[in-house]
Amino acid sequence: MDDTSQIQPPTSFADLFRSRAGILKTPIAEVVARYELCEDLACHLVEQAQTIYHSGNASEEGVLLGFYAAISGEASAVSPREAGWIIQRLAELLEWKAPKLPEAPEQA
Repeated sequence: MDDTSQIQPPTSFADLFRSRAGILKTPIAEVVARYELCEDLACHLVEQAQTIYHSGNASEEGVLLGFYAAISGEASAVSPREAGWIIQRLAELLEWKAPKLPEAPEQA
């Protein structure tokens, strides 16, 4: 993405900020900052997800969908599309099957 940045967001994240033509719509510095926030949040949720799951109160899918509902609301610091990416990343970190999430709207 940017040769001057040491942090390179994965394509799956950068695609959240691309037009249908594949052009990055957001400055790369902002994409990197958003990626760091979302990756940190996904990593932070790992232990909480395991605790909820092992308490026997929810399935893997239920845990992930619950977190999605919590982080994709209007007052959230992340967009619904970023929330979807966070949940996909959290599932990957936990080695769980990622749930089907509601379609998030395209960014303006």
